Amino acid sequence: MTDLSSHHTAPSTQSGGPNPGILAAVSLGLTIAALLSSAILTNGQAYVSPFSPAGQVAAYFQGNTDAVRLASLFQFGSAVPLGIFAATVYARQLRLGVRVPGPAIGFFGGIAASVFLMISAAVGWVLSRPEITTDVPLTHALSFLAFITGGVAYVVGLGLLIAGIAVPALILRFVPRWLAWAGLVIAALSELSFFSMVIEPLQFLLPVGRFGGLLWLVAVGFLLPRSRAAANRREP
Repeated sequence: MTDLSSHHTAPSTQSGGPNPGILAAVSLGLTIAALLSSAILTNGQAYVSPFSPAGQVAAYFQGNTDAVRLASLFQFGSAVPLGIFAATVYARQLRLGVRVPGPAIGFFGGIAASVFLMISAAVGWVLSRPEITTDVPLTHALSFLAFITGGVAYVVGLGLLIAGIAVPALILRFVPRWLAWAGLVIAALSELSFFSMVIEPLQFLLPVGRFGGLLWLVAVGFLLPRSRAAANRREP
């Protein structure tokens, strides 16, 4: 069986690339900016659910084109640092000597989450076009597409990213154990959110995975050691 780490061969030099904690914080900040800009430009009007009647969905997008367009801009922007985060942490885990599928699973999940979020934002931008929202059935269909890509698909991918970091971090004591366990719980809830595709009450798991997951990535991004030597100093 392959060892989880290679203590004698892993380099002690610091890993390059941007600080993952800053990347996660930027992604979280842009996510919050999307929500705040929408709330401000719509005077606090709640974002319409795609499960609402088709006419109500179309009316929301017809009456809030600027809010939808700006929120889509921030949402698209938040996907970029998330993808860079996934690549940066993957490279750091390899440098730390992690030799199990976890980092690759996390990298896959992070890139998937980033791509699906971009797709959702692009669909949202399309929904800000007045010539599109005059077609009520098309608007309703696109709102469902924006929801499934930016909701379920994004959160499930984010859960894989978190799990791919949390498991090695727990075993090798890269971060405090309570934080690693919190990541595993968030990852599990994020993966369970895919059941909301058929059980609508489980949609509450989506914001839990989205915001809880991003907050966890911020914390881990700042605490994850840069080198094997730094990681060894944390071990009892």
